[in-house]
Amino acid sequence: MSLADRLRAALRRPPSQLPLEGDLEELGAGPSVHAAVLIAITDRAEPGVILTVRREHMRTHAGQIAFPGGRVDEGETAVAAALREANEEILLDPADVEVIGEIGPYRTVTNYIVTPVIGVVPPDLPLTPHEHEVADWFEAPLAFILDPENQKRASALFRGHERHYYEIHWSERRIWGATAAMIVNLSRRLEEA
Repeated sequence: MSLADRLRAALRRPPSQLPLEGDLEELGAGPSVHAAVLIAITDRAEPGVILTVRREHMRTHAGQIAFPGGRVDEGETAVAAALREANEEILLDPADVEVIGEIGPYRTVTNYIVTPVIGVVPPDLPLTPHEHEVADWFEAPLAFILDPENQKRASALFRGHERHYYEIHWSERRIWGATAAMIVNLSRRLEEA
């Protein structure tokens, strides 16, 4: 059975744990914005996940590790937005992505409602980071980031409230916040796969 088939089968099963929904508290930062990210899983013996490092000058989430993604344009689906953004951010050709499906949306503290789109991509694609948005990209081992032992809970003060979040440390990289929460949700969906 191919990696894509195994992922499809896993996503059809209901999760044994409730997914993390994100910040459901009204933060007063204006209306919600719909966004989508691509969780691009490399089709190799030991699959990996492609992640980006946002540039330090970005208005939101500067310097953080994230999946390629962004706003859903009017009339656009989450899948179309995730593929478009991945192409813009790292020149990932949408034709190279076998879309598997979506997992439940996650709400960030910045009022984005983000739909993660799962896709399988060939290994070792010649990806190029967008010079103004993406400082770097890398591939983290899927098994490592999905392992609950590597998903640590932490907390910090944000806008006067204590916020709890997950973080994953891999190879001197700190994956945290919404990206780590979406990884936790993916691990809950794939736990028996």
